[in-house]
Amino acid sequence: MEVILCQDVTSLGKAGEVVKVKDGFARNYLMPRQTAVAATKENLKNIAKLKAKQAVAYEAKRKEAEVVAAKIAKVSCTITVEVNDHEKLYGAVSEADILRSLESEGFKVERHDLVIEKPVEELGIFEIGVKLHPDVTAKFRLWVTKK
Repeated sequence: MEVILCQDVTSLGKAGEVVKVKDGFARNYLMPRQTAVAATKENLKNIAKLKAKQAVAYEAKRKEAEVVAAKIAKVSCTITVEVNDHEKLYGAVSEADILRSLESEGFKVERHDLVIEKPVEELGIFEIGVKLHPDVTAKFRLWVTKK
């Protein structure tokens, strides 16, 4: 029996996919839990329309993220830290510090959206990424200077 998955099912497929399963599995497990519907012509048309709407919305969000990424790319944040006699930081620059400096520039970003390749543990200029969309990552410059 062919069914259309309404939700992601582990080891079977993702939402919106048409998969072939045994009749009993579909009737006794997938359909009662509303994780799949029968693959009728009407349901296939509905899924196609839904996928088209989702694709348009996904593309619109991607374009919006690219506009924000262009703005973030022009940003340069500065964080001043205390250092010892050998110009070594006492610890590292935290994500909270980076978020605070980015927020002072007018961009509200969540902590889990930051892409930091290595810990900021020294003075200098660093490229910090911000994940705005699955396809769009913006980068801005972070200047770490001493007080």
